[in-house]
Amino acid sequence: MEPILQKVFPFDVHAVRPLPGVAPLGADDWLMVDDAFAGQMARRAQLIEEKPGEVLALLPQAWAAAGEVLAMALDIFRRDPGRGYRFEGDAVVRPDGVRVVPDMDDPLRTLGHLVQEDVCILQREGDEHVLTGAVLCFPASWRLDEKIGRPLVAIHEPVAHYDDTMARRVQRLFDGVQARRPMWRFNRLWYQDPELHAPRSVHAPRRQGAGASDGPYLRSEKQSILRLPESGAVVFTIHTFMVARADVPEAAQKSP
Repeated sequence: MEPILQKVFPFDVHAVRPLPGVAPLGADDWLMVDDAFAGQMARRAQLIEEKPGEVLALLPQAWAAAGEVLAMALDIFRRDPGRGYRFEGDAVVRPDGVRVVPDMDDPLRTLGHLVQEDVCILQREGDEHVLTGAVLCFPASWRLDEKIGRPLVAIHEPVAHYDDTMARRVQRLFDGVQARRPMWRFNRLWYQDPELHAPRSVHAPRRQGAGASDGPYLRSEKQSILRLPESGAVVFTIHTFMVARADVPEAAQKSP
């Protein structure tokens, strides 16, 4: 399979901020279209068709929130035709010309066919937010079936530096994010393999040094956090970039 790559990052990938490293984001900017749209969407369709049990999960309590996310995305497309989406009858025509008929009875699958972003729904249960639904086609070294139904601390168990202090800061972030005022951050890691669908079990963690700067591809996720105004759930979206070393700014190539 040919690599699905972007040519540029839409942000300064060299300027990694300390965790959680969030900044304000435009109200509708948790969705975006880039130069890898057609390729990524084709790969998403393939994964949804061939591996639905690996890339889709929705607990009963998250059904209404999933429908709310889909409705919000459709509203953005209607209000902003510059994104390249158009409506024809009961179908949405994507920027690459593919027609998608939204199914409000299967909102996460529909989102998986409409947008480049992976979409995770988290709802507060007790003292923490729990992952209650997701369409996750492009996991970077984690598996949806191991994380669904688990709280933030358990989700981040294998993540370096995610200690009690960081857990409290992230939980405050999820508690404090306001509707129509999303936040965003990004990460970056060098990869040997450009495959976007890269699940990895917690029982087989990425080896030490695997993210060293000698990899031929730089993978970066634009991660957005937003509050749903009706259900109050938090949505965590992931827009994945994979850029060949030759297209990565020189300053970023020198950083681990």
